[in-house]
Amino acid sequence: MSETIPTDEQPDEVDKYGGIPGQGLVRTARIPFGADASAEARQVVVTDLIARGIDESIIDEAELVLSELVANSVRHASPLPDGTIRVHWKARNGVVELEVSDGGGPTQPSVRRPAPWAPSGRGLRIVRSLAHEWGILEDRGTMSVWAALGGPSRRRVN
Repeated sequence: MSETIPTDEQPDEVDKYGGIPGQGLVRTARIPFGADASAEARQVVVTDLIARGIDESIIDEAELVLSELVANSVRHASPLPDGTIRVHWKARNGVVELEVSDGGGPTQPSVRRPAPWAPSGRGLRIVRSLAHEWGILEDRGTMSVWAALGGPSRRRVN
């Protein structure tokens, strides 16, 4: 006789990125490079963070920071060789670390002071204001910008 699963206890389902929301120490998703990348990245990361029971205020901050990192990647960089950007995240003890990697661009990401009337140029200022740590890593043609939210992190830039 087969066992019936109550509706509030559905079996874990693997998402289209090969992971189960809320499980595993870290997650990575390769998001197609383009205009829809930010929305797709937010959806997969927020779903995972909710499943992990992360505080709602940290999830809100992570969603905003992720939006800025992905938007900067799509606007100022090139995709990775497979036509994607890589979104990597982990959550532990209420701390969320996000990382967005791309193929790099003509300049290195930096915090700028835009003119008050400028329509853009505030993304990394927003990241810096919300993250307790953030940084940039370059490795073999890949540029990664990361941010930690929700408390102290052991990750440091040398």
